[in-house]
Amino acid sequence: MEHDRAKRPAPETHYVHPDPVTDAALDWFVRLQASPEDAAVSDDFARWRNQSPNHAEAFAKLTQIWTSPEIELATQRLAQRSVHPLPIRRRSPPRRRWTRSITAIAAAALIAIGLQWVPALIIQRQADYMTATGDRQQVILPDGSRMTLNTASAVALRFSNGERSVRLLQGEAFFDVVPDATHPFTVAGRFAEVGVKGTAFSVRTDDQQDVVVLARGSVEVARLPDRAETARLEPGYSVSASATALSGASHIDIASSLAWLDGRIVFNDRPLRQVLDEVKRYYPRPVLIADRRIGDVTVSGSYRLANPEGTIRSLAMAAGATVTRIPGGLLILR
Repeated sequence: MEHDRAKRPAPETHYVHPDPVTDAALDWFVRLQASPEDAAVSDDFARWRNQSPNHAEAFAKLTQIWTSPEIELATQRLAQRSVHPLPIRRRSPPRRRWTRSITAIAAAALIAIGLQWVPALIIQRQADYMTATGDRQQVILPDGSRMTLNTASAVALRFSNGERSVRLLQGEAFFDVVPDATHPFTVAGRFAEVGVKGTAFSVRTDDQQDVVVLARGSVEVARLPDRAETARLEPGYSVSASATALSGASHIDIASSLAWLDGRIVFNDRPLRQVLDEVKRYYPRPVLIADRRIGDVTVSGSYRLANPEGTIRSLAMAAGATVTRIPGGLLILR
């Protein structure tokens, strides 16, 4: 098969790259890091790599990132930190396996950081405004409308000759639009375009979908690229668009959905895995769950986003988990 995955389970990373070939290469990289002397693993990997030039190219790219000076230094520190706290019983297989496992998980995380470098540079060249991870920014647009960018977000603007349009390149933004019946205000994400004449709403985009939340007024949402599917929202409702469909409108808790505008994140009885997916948007390094059972524990709370690491540690404590901090800021829950 073109995108064959490792036959035996790799250490749990909970990181999935959007490109299946790169994701499979990451799995193989972790397996090789965790079992460097396993001939069967090496043979299986060789078969996978030889199946397609794309496989070999993807793995070569990961290897190049892995051997960069920054990541090499981080893994040297990781190895020192991982073995230092262990007792003198160095021949204990379980502890040795855990050290290798945590090293392999961190290896995948470090590579994931490297895989984000090039896309970030491309977006940076396109963006008129861009926020770093954990930051928010308020902007007065040329027509007087107000825009608030959430963490790790970027937009490109087009305001000329009566046109009022924003392209959301990544992340999330809230818009409080100055009314102008003759000049509609539009925001386009990856999968949807929002048209308004004067209202307040947010748009969030990622690799899977665009989500629109309406706080005031009314908006029309059209699924891209053909705009054949449309939906009109009322305040307190949300709609999502993907590459294949436009969802129906669903009622939401506006205060929770837009709590980020006040620097908070609010959730109630949600699996820790889902909550961490949200909190990780505000933390500049990967956060990994080494035990999938931890991710299924439900948690609730309202937390300030100014200290995302503190929030992650509090969530881990509530779920009965411990947090290991790797040099460079990587967090592993187990």
